[in-house]
Amino acid sequence: MAPLLNGYPNGASRHLPNDPSIVALRFSDIPAQIDIPVTGLEAEEAVEVNLEELLDDPTELCTLLEQEGVGKHYWMVIALAYAKQAKVDHAIEILSKGLGTLNRGNPKEKLGPLSLTCWLYLWKSREAPRVLPDGQPVSETRLKDFYLQAATGCLNEASRINPAFPPLFLAKGVLYLLRASLQPPSKAAAPGVPDISDRGETLRQSIKCFEDALRVSAGRNMMATLGRARAYFSLGKYAEALDGYQEVLLKMPHLQDPDPRIGIGCCLWQLGHKEEAREAWERALDLNAESKIANILLGLYYIHDSSHYATTDPSFGPIYKKAMTVYTQKAFKLDKELPLTCATFGSYFMMRKSWVTVDNLARKAIEHTDVNAVASDGWYLLARKEHYQDRPDLTKANDFYQKADLARGGGDKGYLPARFGLVQIQILQRDYDGAKFRLEKIIQQSKSTEAMMILGALHAEDVFRSQASGIKEDKSAEVKKATTLLEAVRLAWKDPQKKLTPDTSVLVYLARLYETDHPDKALQCLQQVEQMTINDMPNKDPPDGTDADEAWIAKLREQLSPQLLCDIGCFHFNAERFDQAREFFQTALNSCVKAGEKDEGTDTDALVTTISYNLARTYEAAGLLDEARQVYEGLLARHEDYTDARTRLAYIELRQNPTEDGPKAMAALYETDSMNLEVRSLFGWYLSKAKRRAPNIAEDQEQRHYKHTLQHHDKHDRYSLTGMGNLYLATAREMRRDTDQDKEKRRKTYEKAVEFYDKALQLDPRNAYAAQGIAIALVEDRKDLTAAVQLFSKIRDTVKDPSVYVNLGHVFAELKQYSRSIESYEAALTHNRGSDPQILACLGRVWLLKGKHDKSPSAMKTALSYSHRALALAPQQIHFQFNIAFVQIQLAQLIHILPESQRTLEDVVKASEGLEEAIESFGEIAQSKNPPYPRHDIEQRANMGRNTMRRQLERAVQSQTEYEEKNAAKLQEARELRDAEIRRREEEKRKVEEQKEAERQKIREERDKMAQLSRELAEKRTEEERRREEAEYTTDEEGERVKRTKKKKGGKRKKKGEDSDTGTEAGDGADDKAIKKTRKKKKAQSTEPSSAMGSSNEEGGATKIKKKRKRLARRAGKEDKFKSQEMVVDSDSEDDRQAAAQLTNGQASNDEDGDTEMRDAEEQQTVTRQKPRNRVIDDDDEEDEDEEEEEEEEENEEPSNKTTAEMEAEEDGGHKGASFADNPHGDPVDESVGAAGDAGAKELAMSGAPTVIS
Repeated sequence: MAPLLNGYPNGASRHLPNDPSIVALRFSDIPAQIDIPVTGLEAEEAVEVNLEELLDDPTELCTLLEQEGVGKHYWMVIALAYAKQAKVDHAIEILSKGLGTLNRGNPKEKLGPLSLTCWLYLWKSREAPRVLPDGQPVSETRLKDFYLQAATGCLNEASRINPAFPPLFLAKGVLYLLRASLQPPSKAAAPGVPDISDRGETLRQSIKCFEDALRVSAGRNMMATLGRARAYFSLGKYAEALDGYQEVLLKMPHLQDPDPRIGIGCCLWQLGHKEEAREAWERALDLNAESKIANILLGLYYIHDSSHYATTDPSFGPIYKKAMTVYTQKAFKLDKELPLTCATFGSYFMMRKSWVTVDNLARKAIEHTDVNAVASDGWYLLARKEHYQDRPDLTKANDFYQKADLARGGGDKGYLPARFGLVQIQILQRDYDGAKFRLEKIIQQSKSTEAMMILGALHAEDVFRSQASGIKEDKSAEVKKATTLLEAVRLAWKDPQKKLTPDTSVLVYLARLYETDHPDKALQCLQQVEQMTINDMPNKDPPDGTDADEAWIAKLREQLSPQLLCDIGCFHFNAERFDQAREFFQTALNSCVKAGEKDEGTDTDALVTTISYNLARTYEAAGLLDEARQVYEGLLARHEDYTDARTRLAYIELRQNPTEDGPKAMAALYETDSMNLEVRSLFGWYLSKAKRRAPNIAEDQEQRHYKHTLQHHDKHDRYSLTGMGNLYLATAREMRRDTDQDKEKRRKTYEKAVEFYDKALQLDPRNAYAAQGIAIALVEDRKDLTAAVQLFSKIRDTVKDPSVYVNLGHVFAELKQYSRSIESYEAALTHNRGSDPQILACLGRVWLLKGKHDKSPSAMKTALSYSHRALALAPQQIHFQFNIAFVQIQLAQLIHILPESQRTLEDVVKASEGLEEAIESFGEIAQSKNPPYPRHDIEQRANMGRNTMRRQLERAVQSQTEYEEKNAAKLQEARELRDAEIRRREEEKRKVEEQKEAERQKIREERDKMAQLSRELAEKRTEEERRREEAEYTTDEEGERVKRTKKKKGGKRKKKGEDSDTGTEAGDGADDKAIKKTRKKKKAQSTEPSSAMGSSNEEGGATKIKKKRKRLARRAGKEDKFKSQEMVVDSDSEDDRQAAAQLTNGQASNDEDGDTEMRDAEEQQTVTRQKPRNRVIDDDDEEDEDEEEEEEEEENEEPSNKTTAEMEAEEDGGHKGASFADNPHGDPVDESVGAAGDAGAKELAMSGAPTVIS
């Protein structure tokens, strides 16, 4: 029966309809009714059974079939009729009873029913659940594995009867396919390594069965080809699977159930050709609009296409709507039990939070699918459903995620979204280390931006927790990992192909990580967050359509988060961009007000207080003390216990009134908030500025204050420790160093200062002030300038305090690196806005040292300028006046010692004037109350300037005047000589240019003459060509111009050795062109000698040919006045061959007489003509035409690489043809000359000497 039902599986014998819509459906061979013969009645009577209206209980029908003992055909047709109506259980029951009746007959009769039963069991396996449904007992539910075992039993029984029964191969292949779908996928193997898992082995067994089915059907069983392609697809061999599907489509183009186009599209999708896959599925849908598989696959295509856009993108909505409403919904209506459709629709209801629907659809996808990937999608839906609950069951969600991952192979081959869900569950369970490990594995395999973002956030949170805890732990590795991952995510946003949506949280994390070491990068991240937020605003464009200006942008910023604006302002404040910081703080305050108006329940008081304090600090840093005071007072009006505001108010009061109200404000602050460490720190700073210097450090007020803080408040107070170090450092600097005991005491004081600094650095490794104190101690105590430079350089990168640059300037000055010292001082001056007189004094000092070192008056003048600027800022400081006088004295000494050639009279006069000012200044300084140096020393310096240096400069003025007067004439003479030399060079240059121009003019004239001559020659050549054309063409009887005809006359050719006047005459008057052509051919002939010729003949032949060449040349010179013969008389080809043979044989056989024969040949014509020829000479032709043609031929001659045989073959072909392609002017060539030339060419080739044969 099976061959009857499956007799046309390959489409080879069945006629395919021309109309693709006319397609044979399944069970189309089942008739509408069947007649069952009844025994005991007449032969023609039978019981008719309607196969379209079957009984619900087939027991009665089976009883009839058993009683009548019908053949297997009836059992199988009725079973198929039940199967056609989806009553597969009744069909299996009927076949089972039929097999019971066939046990008594031939066992081979059972093959068909057993095969059909096996297929029905496979059908039931497709519909049976994969796993046990919830709430159903095991005894009442039959899973897929049950039916597969039943099908295996049928196949085993049929194989025992006839293992070579053809339908069994196809059934075994399908059985192996379905069994492989229940086996877990293999772990990811290395590329090129075969899959050795149980599933891989099962799939290979299925391929073998399908190939056996193809073998027994001679390759015509297309169902086997489809099965083999499906097995290849399951093994991941998509190219081989694509070949199989395309083969089926080629042989059965109208096959639609199953449709090979579906498989082609799936293979193309896996190979990365997604557009071609869509076209294949659309073609399948065109042929069958009710194809549920094509509909759902196209829905998945458009869902994947929509994933390239953000949900806020306008392009996302239409694409996703098309995927769900046009294709997925239609597929669901066609078959609500299709697992792939259920899994796809479940994700849609997941977004709508329809948890019951999601659960039902997910379990349908899990229970009824034969594809592990679809089952994975079902488990993933269940996991997400549990994960999204308000109170999620994390254990159950974790279990579902693991099953979704294992359904796709697990490990490195698993389902990435499921593994990502596992990471989220681990984070919720606070298993951060496990989440990090899993994320690192994901990143290694897929470079997922989501995984990199979460892993970077986890590392960043570790850093932030460590900072908040106060534990001093090195987290530089975590910082580096976090920044690397988050920057990779940030870079991926710029790739237009990925179409990723930037996430502001990534930028916020980066800003926090960059805050300490790279504040500029942190600010860039926050500014990008600001721009992204503004771009997402619906009303971001100005209403009038104009470009957005600063006012419009500031208005938009008021809609941003106050925290973001405050952070941006803080970074501007730290970068000393106070104007921008003030704008952001003010905008942040306005944003707080608007946020409070939108939501009255929002508590914005804390934000307003913090932002207002930051704004006041900005006013204070910008020098707007009154505005800052007003803001601080406003804060205190709202919060009386705001200590920071009271502290800043006291500091402002101290700056504005350092003698009266300022100290009172500081005392009041310290009295009310003495327990506050910030207040104690400020009070310690105040004591350092206002105290009087104590002879003993133990009696110093500042030292007592810091000691009290460390003993009674906080022994780890870093400001107090640093302050103690500064005190000991200053004390050691002022200590005496006269004796060794003094030096040792001073050294110990420095060590005490270093101990305090070191303790502060242990508590805070970033305390740059403590590090700077250590560097100063190294310089002052141990004179270790190199180590101090390294420390100061590192501190400079951390702290932007002017003192760091000042200290660097001091060290570089000690190292005599004056340029670097000046750079450091100027950097410090820039930080102080050029208003620090101490830094100006330091600049004057280092310029003075540089001037003395380089003996540069300009450097000393710069030093004098800086000293004047310092005195202008602090006129009450007497030591700044001393610095000016000292620099003037030094400048006068330098001008005096400089050679006369390196100074001018003006310099000497100004130095003398500066000296007088210095003498006067020293006198005033010596009489002041507190001179910087002893009065006696200052008065001595003034006397030296008054007595010695004044006279020296007077003499210098006189000598400089004489020197410049003497050099004035020399300078004038030198200028005149220089001007004359310049004029002479310009004149020489002009003459050279004129000569070059004359040469260029001459060349142009010669080129014009050559061009004129070329034109004349061209005109002459044109005229000659016209005359030649007139000579070659004539006018016929009808008046048309035609080429002149050539007349031919016959004659008998003379044999070799015979005398003929006609032949001699023809030979003597031979065409010069023919001679030249022969010469051209002989130059290129091969010199390969014949085996029959000896070396003696070759040498003799060479000598003879040379002689002959000279004679022929003389003869040609005498007879070149004759015209070339224009009529060629063809000779018999047989005569030509005989003549050539005679020449060759004569030379080969008569070696001894060779010389005699060659001399005879030179005296007479080499080749005689048997037919007389008449030569036609035009009256218009002149001898000069022949000469011009010979010249043109000689110019066009090129050596040939052809052998003698090739030249002979060409000549033979040319003689036998009707045209002479080798004659460029179309003049006829005597064929006999060519024949003789062939024979002579062979002879010459053997001799190896070039010659010309006429």
